[in-house]
Amino acid sequence: MKFTPALHAEWIKIRTLRSQVATLCAVLLATVAFSLLASADADAADADTLFTAFFGVGFGQIAAVAFGTTAVAAEFQGGALGVSLTAVPRRGRWFAAKATAIALPVLAVGLATGLLSWAVGRAALGGRAPTFGTAEGLRAAVGCGLYLTLMALLAAGLTAVLRSGVAALGILIPFLLIVSFVVGDVSGSVADFLPDRAGQVALHGSWEGTLGPWTGLTVTALWTAAALAAGAWRVRRRDA
Repeated sequence: MKFTPALHAEWIKIRTLRSQVATLCAVLLATVAFSLLASADADAADADTLFTAFFGVGFGQIAAVAFGTTAVAAEFQGGALGVSLTAVPRRGRWFAAKATAIALPVLAVGLATGLLSWAVGRAALGGRAPTFGTAEGLRAAVGCGLYLTLMALLAAGLTAVLRSGVAALGILIPFLLIVSFVVGDVSGSVADFLPDRAGQVALHGSWEGTLGPWTGLTVTALWTAAALAAGAWRVRRRDA
C-alpha cells in the first residue's frame, strides 16, 4: 500500500474513535479555559502578559500527549498491529502514516487553540494586553500549534518504544507536571533544554537564557525526532 492510502486508513481509525475526538476537543477547551482564568486573575504587575494569555497550554499539552499516546497504544491491543501491517507490510511507511495522521489534526486544533487563546486572553487582560503586539501574539499562536503537535508526536514515539500507553503516560504526565519544574529549580539553565520548557519559550513575550522562541521549538523538535526514530526502530525490530 502506498503512503496516501495508508495515511487515509490511519485517519479513519482516529476520526471514528470517540475517545480520540474527545481528546482533541479537550486540547482546545482545557487550554482556552485555563488561559482565560489566568488572564482574568493576572496581577497587573505581571511583566509577561503574553504568557499569561497562553497559560492554559500547560494543561492542554496533557490532552495532546494523551491523544498521541492512545492513537499508537491502540495498535498494541487485540492484534490490531498485525492487521495494520498486513495492509501496509512496510513498517516504516506504516509508522510514518500513523505519525502524520496524529500530527495533522493536532496541528489544526493547536493553531485554532493558539489563536483563540490569544483572542480570549487579550480580551480578558484588557488594558494590559497592549504590552504585547500583534506580531508577538501571532508568533505565540503559531508556536502554540507547533508545540502541541510536537508533544503529541513525542508521546507517540515513546508509546511505540514502550509498546504501552499506560507506561508512556506514566512517564510523561509526572514529567510534565512535576519533574520538569523540580529539575528547573535545581539545575537552572540545563532544564531549558527539556522538551516542554524549551518549546514553551515561544509562548513568552520575554525570556532569559540561551534559547529563543524558534530555537526552543527546534530543541523540542529534536526530542520529538529522537522519540519517533526510536519508535520506528522498535516497530521494525519487534514482532507484531
